[in-house]
Amino acid sequence: MRIEEKDLFKSYFKNLTPRERAVFEGGITLGALFHQFIGTPVSLKNKEILERSIEESMKNQPCVEDISVKIVGDLEKDEYVSLDGKMLDVKLKVRVENTVAYLRLRYIEELNYPLMYVEKIEEE
Repeated sequence: MRIEEKDLFKSYFKNLTPRERAVFEGGITLGALFHQFIGTPVSLKNKEILERSIEESMKNQPCVEDISVKIVGDLEKDEYVSLDGKMLDVKLKVRVENTVAYLRLRYIEELNYPLMYVEKIEEE
């Protein structure tokens, strides 16, 4: 992105602090990931390929510095299932200026829900 484009891009977020923007970008990324990939056929044969594909596609989102996607649960070698929220364990690192937000998407058994949340925020 050229300098002028970065300034124009930033102008749309001038009412947010870097901390708020980092959480915003992380939330958008996790929401996009969840709603884009739920229902995707997955098996032992393509699990790792799907994990890497999700990671690489989400790295295109603004401010994403790193992402780790793990598909968890029992998969059988020759059978596929549809990916669901219980199967995702995602760690996301988003950087805006000197602020780094670490977000997570994982199934919380006690809530019976795939929860997206902020693990921590650091100022560097």
